[in-house]
Amino acid sequence: MQFKAVGIVESRFEQQAGTPIQGKMAPKETACIRIFDEFAAGLKDIEGFSYIYVFFKFDRASEAKLLVKPYLDTIERGVFATRSPLRPNPLGMTIVKLERVESNCLYVSGVDILNGSPVIDIKPYIPDFDQHNPEKIGWYENKNKKSDLVLADDRFANPRSDEK
Repeated sequence: MQFKAVGIVESRFEQQAGTPIQGKMAPKETACIRIFDEFAAGLKDIEGFSYIYVFFKFDRASEAKLLVKPYLDTIERGVFATRSPLRPNPLGMTIVKLERVESNCLYVSGVDILNGSPVIDIKPYIPDFDQHNPEKIGWYENKNKKSDLVLADDRFANPRSDEK
């Protein structure tokens, strides 16, 4: 199974520590999702959407682990019950607000992605398809759900990522 990048993220975040743990917690953080020229035609009609999903590679995460201590928790959890970047397939997903489109650059806000991260795919957020009212939310159920900005530390960073 192989994927190729369709673009790259241009954000202010150079390392994991200090990056928002979820874009929704940082609505003023902005970036450009620069789509490579060969894929630019695929942006037709994207400006009609307020929000988009961005799928990207966690290219600076350390080795995969099946048990991790997620942000906002001190207990080890199964990686598939978290949003940790230490996944068997280092695929990230976030929802960002699409502010505007200029040529092959999607200007977005609510960003939690490191600068230079390869973008694998983009899909529109459609509430009729994507919005659910969950009956349970696992270990996150009892966490403080305040919307204050929460920043990452370096618990998932690759020690060699500074050399990149």
